[in-house]
Amino acid sequence: MTNLVNLQDVSLAYGPLVLLDKVSLGVDEGERIGVVGRNGGGKSTLISVLSGRTEPDSGRVVHNRGLRIGYLHQQDDFPDTTVGAFVLGDRAEHEWAGDARIRDILRGLLGGWDLDTDMSGLSGGERRRSALARLLVDDHDLIVLDEPTNHLDIEGIAWLAQHLSGRPESLVVVTHDRWFLDAVTTRTWEVGSGAVERYEGGYAAYVLAKAERERLAAAAEERRQNLMRKELAWLRRGAPARTSKPKFRVEAANQLIADVPPVRDTVELVRFASSRLGKTVVDLKNVSVSVPDRVLLDDLTWQLGPGDRVGLVGVNGAGKSTLLRILGGERAPDSGSVRTGKTVRLAHLSQNIAELDPQARPLQAVMDVREHVTIGKRDYTASQMLERFGFRGERQWTPIGDLSGGERRRLQLLRLLMDEPNVLLLDEPTNDLDIETLTELEDLLDGWPGSLVLVSHDRYFLERITDRVLALMGDGTLAFLPGGVDEYLERRAATAERPSVPGAAPRGADAPKEEPAVSPAERRAAQKEMQRVERRMDRIARREAELHELMAAAAEDYTRLAELDAEAKALAAERDELEESWLEQAELVGD
Repeated sequence: MTNLVNLQDVSLAYGPLVLLDKVSLGVDEGERIGVVGRNGGGKSTLISVLSGRTEPDSGRVVHNRGLRIGYLHQQDDFPDTTVGAFVLGDRAEHEWAGDARIRDILRGLLGGWDLDTDMSGLSGGERRRSALARLLVDDHDLIVLDEPTNHLDIEGIAWLAQHLSGRPESLVVVTHDRWFLDAVTTRTWEVGSGAVERYEGGYAAYVLAKAERERLAAAAEERRQNLMRKELAWLRRGAPARTSKPKFRVEAANQLIADVPPVRDTVELVRFASSRLGKTVVDLKNVSVSVPDRVLLDDLTWQLGPGDRVGLVGVNGAGKSTLLRILGGERAPDSGSVRTGKTVRLAHLSQNIAELDPQARPLQAVMDVREHVTIGKRDYTASQMLERFGFRGERQWTPIGDLSGGERRRLQLLRLLMDEPNVLLLDEPTNDLDIETLTELEDLLDGWPGSLVLVSHDRYFLERITDRVLALMGDGTLAFLPGGVDEYLERRAATAERPSVPGAAPRGADAPKEEPAVSPAERRAAQKEMQRVERRMDRIARREAELHELMAAAAEDYTRLAELDAEAKALAAERDELEESWLEQAELVGD
């Protein structure tokens, strides 16, 4: 196997902060490496040194002769030119239009764009997509990507993972998207405290291997401490006791998952949430919202119930953020009604970070909201919560104006949680958060009793935190997805009519138009029936949770238990029929 890049005793520091301390590692041909670690720990610095963009303070970086590296920065400089010229260079239209790989890249990242658009008119996210497309259009020996999933939706991330998996180049990628890491990488580098720890496998394998390393290290430390205690005991007893050779019991090493938080008890959370929230949280009835060029919500009727944990997905511009604002009472619908329960205490984390006093300190900013908070059965101080969110030691006293964007977002999210809301609306809460902070946030939300609606392109986080997934399909409807994100991607692939790239799709006789099998009226009726079925299934789920509690309480009353069991079986049978009905209507909508 050919070695492409070698780092030999590489060190690099910025002032007193040592990011790389005598690091030695390499990238071989065909390797696919994910780089993880805390924000500010040196991930971007490592790949910049690896790519030859940054000179180390000491050590050597050796590249294979003629090595072609494709490098995606987090921030790029963009020339004053068109999208087509920037992405495709001087390729003639017949050249790139006849290349299936280039057409796929343009569809996957720039689908529907006018390639004659000036780069200066693009948003930051659109420029980022253009830079990624430009890199992927060319051939390389090594592809180095710094946060490539930023500004991509769930569909775009799934496309990129599939595309990279099919490319022959070696890959080094820095990302906080754990699903993406598992999908494309086979090795993991963890950067922190100046060192780089190497693990085999993607993210899931890395987590298991790291836990095993920590278990072994804990066992070794336990043995060392026991030996020290034993030696001290001998010294205190003196020479006469040496002949007795007392035996010391060495406790077994820590179990691999001894401190893992318990699995979320949905029934218990719903019961607790109902006691705090009451039966009504937010009810939408016949809600419609339009913007100048499209309908976002079309006659939507939906209930957010106590204890509901909902993931909301959809294409960019489908109205996810708008729906959150309507749920939060920040925007009135064009028509229809919104009813909010009297006991609702709502918190909304939007994508726009509200400004805090730049001279204030994180600890004071949190204590201004609340000095203590109870999560589950434990009490935490403001300082303890800040530690859980990555603000350790002096960082709790760093002026807010000196914090990074990710740190400010963490602080805002913590301030929301400290206010102890019972309804959370989270719009892309994972932006700029590192993996360690994400896992802390997941653990906090796992035991949090209340209703939650989450909009996120982070598939791992969404599937971990929520119990069901709904989708805005871009046609004004809200669809219930029993199959989760996988079902959403399948439905989008089957039904979405994605605009073709100029020159990429056949025209005229080669692209016959098919007549729709279902009329618009029939499709609208099917969508309404799906919404009716979803509402009934929600009521069944809530009743089944109540039945489980009643059955537990009536464990010794066999007559009552039989009645409750019969009702539970009837509800299960009705649910099965409703699921079949929903699938039939979904086929009509998808035709």
